[in-house]
Amino acid sequence: MYDKIVSSAELATHLTDPEWIILDCQHDLLNHAFGREAYAREHITGAHFVAMEGDMAGTKTGRNGRHPLPAPGALETVFGRLGVSAGRQVVVYDGSQNNYAGRVWWTLRWLGHHAVAVLDGGLGKWKAEGRALTAQVPLPRAAVFTARPDDSRKVEVAAIVANLGKPGMTVVDARAAERYSGKAEPIDPVAGHIPGALLRFGKDNIRPDGTYKSAAELKAEFAQLLGNTPPEQVVHQCGSGVSACNNLIAMELAGLSGAKLYVGSWSEWCADPARPVVTGMTP
Repeated sequence: MYDKIVSSAELATHLTDPEWIILDCQHDLLNHAFGREAYAREHITGAHFVAMEGDMAGTKTGRNGRHPLPAPGALETVFGRLGVSAGRQVVVYDGSQNNYAGRVWWTLRWLGHHAVAVLDGGLGKWKAEGRALTAQVPLPRAAVFTARPDDSRKVEVAAIVANLGKPGMTVVDARAAERYSGKAEPIDPVAGHIPGALLRFGKDNIRPDGTYKSAAELKAEFAQLLGNTPPEQVVHQCGSGVSACNNLIAMELAGLSGAKLYVGSWSEWCADPARPVVTGMTP
């Protein structure tokens, strides 16, 4: 079972394996049509498309973030339609250094399916190696997917508010430095960050070729950021609970298991003007 990452070489040997399910998670936060259009042009042979705005996002209220979690029952329908069931290996990928594939990875783990891994190097490495691509959409492989949510993997906004300034919770922001500092905010209506949040840009986990840094490198870098903070006290967030999953993958690779996701993230936090906002680079 692969539960963190899988190499392109390994995936290439399982393209026709009925017990391996490949999910294309391409997306663009500023162009919601991009993922489906990119998938239609070409994708890894046998891959099914997952829509970040449809399949992976629930009903938006304007106050619960840009990518609220769908109900477990709705996700049972989505993953069942895609052929995911107990015992099957799932591989997820995108072309954006796992900013979107990571959310699907986390969602499946939250629902109790641990045989899910991101493609190390993503679509970029796969294409650079000249591996199999197609525009052909595979036939549906309906399966029965049973959701068993583990809510210890996530926190709600009330918990973030209740722990502001307290030592029992450390928030880590995965957005780019200019968004964290408030110098730029291309998506959400308010710029800045949650008080006390540390900065760990998600793409800092990735080498130039798109693969993850070694476990030793990641462990050293997170130790520098977090000190002796236990992983169970770490909560990751980003703009909408998507790219933050890259940091969760990296911590798992580093052997630092137990960190949580704040799904609503900055887009939920800043929707309530009563919640404090900090700008600048000092937490």
